[in-house]
Amino acid sequence: MSDRTSQNMIFWFFLSLFLISIFLLGRLIWPFLSIIVIASVVTSVFNPVYNFIKVENKINPPFASFLICFLIFIILFIPIALFVGILSKEAYDLYLMGKNAVINDQLKSLLESSRILERANTFLSNFSLKISSEELNQAISEIIKIVSLFLYEQARLIASNMFKFVVNFFFMLIIIYFLFIDAHKLIAFIIDLSPLPKEQNEKLIKKFKDMAGAILLGNGICGLIQGTLGGIVFMLFGLESPFLWGVIMALLAFLPILGIGAVFIPAAVYLFLKGRIAAGIFFIIFYLILSGGIEYFFKPKLVGKRVKMHTLLVFLAIMGGLNLFGILGIIYGPLIVTAFLTLTDIYHSSYQTRIISNSR
Repeated sequence: MSDRTSQNMIFWFFLSLFLISIFLLGRLIWPFLSIIVIASVVTSVFNPVYNFIKVENKINPPFASFLICFLIFIILFIPIALFVGILSKEAYDLYLMGKNAVINDQLKSLLESSRILERANTFLSNFSLKISSEELNQAISEIIKIVSLFLYEQARLIASNMFKFVVNFFFMLIIIYFLFIDAHKLIAFIIDLSPLPKEQNEKLIKKFKDMAGAILLGNGICGLIQGTLGGIVFMLFGLESPFLWGVIMALLAFLPILGIGAVFIPAAVYLFLKGRIAAGIFFIIFYLILSGGIEYFFKPKLVGKRVKMHTLLVFLAIMGGLNLFGILGIIYGPLIVTAFLTLTDIYHSSYQTRIISNSR
């Protein structure tokens, strides 16, 4: 009896020390959690390229990892460094236009010249409703101010803390370098440490890899294509801040319900109000072709059937992630939902029957 009591005390003492060490380790790496998560996602996306270079060209892992990190530097760091200044200026200019009522005046003159508000109120009078030009102008102006201020703040944070951004980026590259070389050892360590069965741990890891690939490889590339083409169209038709609207469309492309239509449709309406009927029709047709082609043809071939998540759930995950974590919520939101859905699937397949039988 005393031996069993002694063994229990040793076990609980060890467990207490182990939990304390986990807590302290969490405190140590918490400031770098975002960098580690992004590094893990980027590593997952570029892992096929790393394996191709290592196996096909018979290059040793350290040098192959170095080559991929250099490629990531070219693809990610240089465009961000070049574009952040442009994005910051255009976002701030648009915010000032909304703040100083410049947009209000432009909208007011458009509405008065097109008499569209008068016609809308004639229709709404059947339902005892009425919209004043001041209310409509204020609502549109506030939306523009919120969106432009959000993007300006994100760009300003990078621009004002350029040294911190450079340090964090190279810190991320260091993590990516070692993840390429030793990721299999880290995954094996986590699987051995986890009390879950091996197949359940592997299922969780696989789901995270699939979602990471879908976020960056699928939504990232598709968003880049839509944002780039959308910005070019805005520039060709002489609309203001084409770079800013291209960035907004690239971000909106992550949302499966709204998408770039949240920019293209209002832009088409704006062109109609200015009397540019042909340009407005072109915007609508271009949006339908671009959005439909990307969402229903290009993205399914790029992502495949690796991610099965309801469209509404993806939308809520990204919106909730943006609200909680800022711009990184585009990554965090879907990953959190993926963890929940995978654990739910494991619960249904392995634990639900046991819990129900024990409760009886």
